[in-house]
Amino acid sequence: MAKSNTDSTLITALRVRQWLAGWNQVHFDPKLLQSKPPESFYLFSMQASHLKALTGVYRRSTKDGQPRALDPNVQRGHEEERSHKIRDFVEFGYPWCDMSPAKRESPDAKTLRKPGWLPTAIIVNILRPNTERNGVKIGKQDLVTVKESDSIAMLTLPAGFTGRKWKPETVFPIEVIDGQHRLWAFEDFEPDGDYELPVVAFNGLDRSWQAYIFWSVNITPKRINRSLAFDLYPLLRREDWLTKFTGHSIYRETRCQELVEALWSHPESPWHHRINMLGESKRQLETDAPMVSQAAWIRTLMASFVKEWPDEGTRIGGLFGAVRSDNELVLPWNRAMQGAFLIYAGQLVQQAIKQSSAKWANVLRKLEPKGLFDNGDPAFSGKNTLLTTDQGIRGLWQVVNDLCCAGADALKLKDWHAEAVYSKKDAQKLAATDEGAIKVALQSLKKHGVRKFLEDIAESLATYDWRTSSTPGLTEKERLAQAVFRGSSGYKEMRRQLLTHLKATATNNQLLTAIDDVVGHYKH
Repeated sequence: MAKSNTDSTLITALRVRQWLAGWNQVHFDPKLLQSKPPESFYLFSMQASHLKALTGVYRRSTKDGQPRALDPNVQRGHEEERSHKIRDFVEFGYPWCDMSPAKRESPDAKTLRKPGWLPTAIIVNILRPNTERNGVKIGKQDLVTVKESDSIAMLTLPAGFTGRKWKPETVFPIEVIDGQHRLWAFEDFEPDGDYELPVVAFNGLDRSWQAYIFWSVNITPKRINRSLAFDLYPLLRREDWLTKFTGHSIYRETRCQELVEALWSHPESPWHHRINMLGESKRQLETDAPMVSQAAWIRTLMASFVKEWPDEGTRIGGLFGAVRSDNELVLPWNRAMQGAFLIYAGQLVQQAIKQSSAKWANVLRKLEPKGLFDNGDPAFSGKNTLLTTDQGIRGLWQVVNDLCCAGADALKLKDWHAEAVYSKKDAQKLAATDEGAIKVALQSLKKHGVRKFLEDIAESLATYDWRTSSTPGLTEKERLAQAVFRGSSGYKEMRRQLLTHLKATATNNQLLTAIDDVVGHYKH
């Protein structure tokens, strides 16, 4: 496992075989970035700063604007503070790394210094010849080659490798699957003496399998940023697997992630580039504009449109749920149609609020006269509206979902099906992140009878007071009234108040009937 050769470009590794005969039945598909993986991986150690020099970290980002499903990169953004803390841990151990500068100067502080071991392996992938990363093909001079022999393998580093200051001419030969923050702790830092890191290395592992390993290492045993976890689902997705297990939470979470992706990426969406897809801070996003996180959006859709239908009882499930208690499919809509439905309903709410002259809306426009998001209406997308909060988004979608479920038969929603929107050949191949498919569905939906129903919901909701409790200028009574939406109990109260408001303001008989039906369900 350690380097046993005098040549610094050679590393002896232990070959680990992990392959079951049943795995040969797995469907491997290069088009899904899931080529058949190697049947072995390798264990070895390497000087930390040298591994850092050989490693390229390809991070996920939303700044380029491309759909998350089209981004093959696995790693999240680099948190410098986290790497700095790891570096302090390496040098001084715990609890010194958590101590303030003042406490480190205290007389007894030195007794608290400990070894800073990092015994957990860095998981990496070695690039094979002709591999491309971000449009650049790795050159022969930058390759790390692997030669197997029974239980060991010999890794040969690039011929010109010079240590921690080495840079590739084309592409870094090794990429991080898990452990980037530990590696970045050694940026411009080389500890005195020997400090090697244990490494688990795959050779030529496809990008989707890298995402799968990252998920299995980080999501299963411990909690991490859930927006990042959901963002990886497109790389993990296997369409045939999902369709066979539609009642499982993985299906529902994945479907929700696809729909959030559509809301974020589609240019006609009211939330186009207005969802915090990776759970980044405002500093990282480089904007003060309010955004609900992808994780919160997914939880909202799980609690509304993709909610499970109960086996029995009166609880309302989701319009996009798998099956009802009578084993009947709720709606035969594909993902693009579901995405289009959410976008269209959102468009109508956005338009109704923009056209509204309600007192609450005018107050918010005076507070933010220039607006945000390309001069968007502050009443819909500003800093002081509940529609840019978790509670507001969930309340909106819960009410729209429940009313559409209650009125589904009268609205003839089943008559709007894929065969009527798309050609039969393409109907089963469309994805929620497919811009063209959603656009076609939007055009079709505007001609359906549900349009008037959704318009009436939007017009009534536009007269509801969506101001947050922190809105400047509220009276104490108004502030207290809006403060009830804070905390976990705020979700239920928001839904209750929205239904009450709709009951008092709606004039459409079909909508009033649906409201009574929904209210009756929740009373029971």
